[in-house]
Amino acid sequence: MGKRYLLSDTHFCDERILRYESRPFASVQEMDTALIEHWNGIVKSEDTVFVLGDFSAGDEETTKEILSLLQGEKVLVMGNHDQQRTPLQWRTLGFSEVSRWPILYEGFYILSHEPVYICNTMPYANIFGHVHGNPAYKDYSSQSFCVSVERINYTPILFEDIKLAMILETS
Repeated sequence: MGKRYLLSDTHFCDERILRYESRPFASVQEMDTALIEHWNGIVKSEDTVFVLGDFSAGDEETTKEILSLLQGEKVLVMGNHDQQRTPLQWRTLGFSEVSRWPILYEGFYILSHEPVYICNTMPYANIFGHVHGNPAYKDYSSQSFCVSVERINYTPILFEDIKLAMILETS
């Protein structure tokens, strides 16, 4: 088994996201190229990447092409901008698994697009996206971690690094 990575809110082919989130790219083409290069710079074919929503605003052909360029097995937890396609359509485009709802991973980590309510007496942690760079949300805490690409240098982040950051936050 390869390594496991996470990220959210790539918004491939979405011109509007450049303005909405002040992304540091001159064009959507530059953004898409950088996202693909950052992904393939660390993810290998035997690895798995959990995409926590808002993957692409592109048409089917373009989205399928982007997915074919990205290394590793790809699992999608659908976000609010992914609803234009069904889970079956997303699998046809190149995701190996697709869920409309959060996934409970390793019995402890809730992988979701939007943050879910977690308090310090709950035996769970939440890894999420959706909030991009919104300062109302911390990058991470002992029970949460935001993987919106703006917070992780537009690069998938290792699941082991997420767990370590959360553990160190409790120390």
